[in-house]
Amino acid sequence: MAEQITRVYGLQFGLLCLSSFLFFASFNMIIPELPDYLTSLGGEEYKGLIISLFTLTAGLSRPFSGKLADKIGRIPVMMVGGAVCVLAGFIYPVTGSVAAFLLLRFLHGFSTGFTPTGTSAYVADVVPVERRGEAMGLIGLSGSLGMAAGPALGGAIANQFSVNTMFYSSSVAAFLSVAVLVRMHETLDNPHRFRMGLLRISRKEIFEPRVWGPSFVMLFSTFAFGTILTIIPDFSAYLGIKNKGLFFTSFTVSSLAIRFLAGRASDKYGRINVLRISTGLLTLAMIVVGLCSTATELLLAGVLFGVATGMNSPTVYAWTIDLSHVAHRGRAMATMYIALEAGIGLGALSSGWLYDNNAANFTLAFWTSAACAAVAFLYLMLLSKNQLERPSFLARYNS
Repeated sequence: MAEQITRVYGLQFGLLCLSSFLFFASFNMIIPELPDYLTSLGGEEYKGLIISLFTLTAGLSRPFSGKLADKIGRIPVMMVGGAVCVLAGFIYPVTGSVAAFLLLRFLHGFSTGFTPTGTSAYVADVVPVERRGEAMGLIGLSGSLGMAAGPALGGAIANQFSVNTMFYSSSVAAFLSVAVLVRMHETLDNPHRFRMGLLRISRKEIFEPRVWGPSFVMLFSTFAFGTILTIIPDFSAYLGIKNKGLFFTSFTVSSLAIRFLAGRASDKYGRINVLRISTGLLTLAMIVVGLCSTATELLLAGVLFGVATGMNSPTVYAWTIDLSHVAHRGRAMATMYIALEAGIGLGALSSGWLYDNNAANFTLAFWTSAACAAVAFLYLMLLSKNQLERPSFLARYNS
């Protein structure tokens, strides 16, 4: 099986990183223009659904993608996600109503419900246990670069040509991400042929109990990210920052810078130790954001937030793989991703409700997220470092 492969970062891993970059660039390419596009259709009051509908479908599709990744293979599941993006980019220009647009956003979410699940399971197959954190840091770096490059490229295409050209370009990027996968080898032993019966999901296939710990940490950690996505633009404007994307730039750059190092650190010093630091920093970052009174302070807080999230993500992913059974890695990753999307969604909803378009409530919303991050931190502090972090034990555990 994959753990026996000695060459870690060969052609297959490189192709996977390239595909991940193109996939994340594809659906992020259109994000900056979607609010104005929806407004042009007469749906200005529904802007809040642009992200929430997308995230909802991603979460709902995780049990299916996890099961299929374990049954028919990692690559077919990744291809399904990319194919959804290809189709969506061609359909956006012909959505002539608000209802059609929102339905398409709902369907577009299936893409992120499938591709990242297959990608994470594939990484687990081709990377030895002692380098999983490092590998998840690299694959996360590839996706983050796509997320960073996509909006800038999409905005430039829309300004230089047209919004429709931007949509079509998104489809091209998604198509290329699928084309790269064609050159890759399937890592699942004895994959099944697809049949409709595989889409029937039982209760035990929705949640993988082995990965309860990392899913719990992910849920309470990503609550802060949902808050950031929802109210940082208004908070930036409140502090006099004209470019509302500067905070996102500051935390994205710092997140990219730390991911690889954090992954390697978790391989050497243990997942729990790194996560204690990352959740502690995340708690501190959200407290600091709530105290910011100038643009400079907010951008510096963004750097701290980026370091925390950049350490957190690849380490939780690697920890999830560590605890999963080799036959149920897709289900395990799907469980963790459900927690991720639930955390973002709950953070977005609660922060919007707490803020209520009243500047006096900014601090309350940010500190509520700090309290959630503190829950994850306290859980990790109470969790004893156990044998599941030892590669020799993991080899027996997954056999």
